[in-house]
Amino acid sequence: MRTAVTITPMVMEDLPGALRVEQTCFSDGWSEAVYHATLLLPYVRYFAARSEDGSIVGTIGLRLIAGEGEITNVAVLPAWRGRGIAGSLLREALKEGGRNGIRDFTLEVRASNGPAITVYTQHGFRTEGVRRGFYEEPAEDALIMWLRDYGSASPAD
Repeated sequence: MRTAVTITPMVMEDLPGALRVEQTCFSDGWSEAVYHATLLLPYVRYFAARSEDGSIVGTIGLRLIAGEGEITNVAVLPAWRGRGIAGSLLREALKEGGRNGIRDFTLEVRASNGPAITVYTQHGFRTEGVRRGFYEEPAEDALIMWLRDYGSASPAD
């Protein structure tokens, strides 16, 4: 089931809604101070998925570092999952990276997070490594996934 949401760049006023998503979705989610400081960084872009009433139901971050894009904090509220929102957020982050000359993107994902891995794979990401014990609460390995040469082919578009 697809649900119409609007994907917009996040602004500081979106912080309460983004924090709600972050803290609902992650056992070790960022604090308000960390999120606030990150939003101020010139090389970071965040996007929010908004429902029809304007509520933030999902978020994604993109760091533009040394010619590469790092996808961070992909989260969709549990009641909104399975509706294509994570894919929409990911496509917007990839497009933003592309507009900034980025062709290679990376991310980490819990090894047990099958639904997220499926979304990333559908968008061209491939597992290239493992970070042992990367996550806490609960302890778990992270898969390191890469999308190489973005723009030469668009698997999910």
